[in-house]
Amino acid sequence: MIRFEHVTKRYADGTTAVDDLSFEVAEGELVTLVGPSGCGKTTTMKMVNRLVEPTSGRILLGGEDIAAADPVQLRRRIGYVIQQVGLFPHKTVLENTATVPQLVGTPKAAARARAAELLELVGLDPSVYGGRYPAQLSGGQRQRVGVARALAADPPVLLMDEPFGAVDPVVRERLQNEFLALQKTVRKTILLVTHDLEEAVRLGDRIAVYGRAGTIEQFDRPAAVLGAPANGYVASFVGADRGLKRLAVTPVRAADLEPADGTAPEAAVPLGSSLREALAALLQQDAGRIGVADPESGRLAGVLTPQGVHRALRRAEAAEAAQDGGS
Repeated sequence: MIRFEHVTKRYADGTTAVDDLSFEVAEGELVTLVGPSGCGKTTTMKMVNRLVEPTSGRILLGGEDIAAADPVQLRRRIGYVIQQVGLFPHKTVLENTATVPQLVGTPKAAARARAAELLELVGLDPSVYGGRYPAQLSGGQRQRVGVARALAADPPVLLMDEPFGAVDPVVRERLQNEFLALQKTVRKTILLVTHDLEEAVRLGDRIAVYGRAGTIEQFDRPAAVLGAPANGYVASFVGADRGLKRLAVTPVRAADLEPADGTAPEAAVPLGSSLREALAALLQQDAGRIGVADPESGRLAGVLTPQGVHRALRRAEAAEAAQDGGS
């Protein structure tokens, strides 16, 4: 869906923001761009909707070179979500959400109906919030409106620049969970910029780890970046605690469980939950074990112990090694 071919951005003062980038984002894939400030990740994203023009190389969207597209028409085909949200303060929530459909010629009534559907989708009842103004919303609510507005014209591509960075950690985690659930429904092709490695790991199907010179040091699955850093820079960036970060991208499987042995533990988490969620629940139990439920039947599938968490991590590492060795 999105392809970068040897793309470089060099400014008049000689500063190279992005240097010879080549990578591809598949249709329906969410790729996170992560790295230190000034590494070129936001520049990369802004080149997709031509807010920044590349110095050399090509960017293709759906197989078409975007350099040949009208910039205004191109931007109307791409959803754009920024940290500051950028809602129009003088327009209601419903009017904000309907803005892009009306710009592309959708009749007002149809645009407002679409806006109401999307507000419902992001968890904001349009009958409650549609008539409010941005100043009457919390930061998390404004962020949801920003996502709804970006989806309003049903764009195939979403660009998201630190979309959850302006809210507190508790709201941020909830918004991330909601966004992942939303992505399962809408399946957009997404480039998401973040400086937060844990957010990149949690949200991304793949991660692009940027170096300080405007290059990508590693582009891979989150588990692979954490389990097999490409070089010393990536190892340093992901940190010595990368084993703990793997908890967020390793699911609980039936093979990780032990039989309940006639005990009746409360089913705290479903199969398929991340080890991070499972370990957090485990640490709250005095028994040193938690029940894990089959999400289809609701029945107890077994119990997870600290030893099971360890086995799960080792299993995931072995699976990654086998996958990398076979590729």
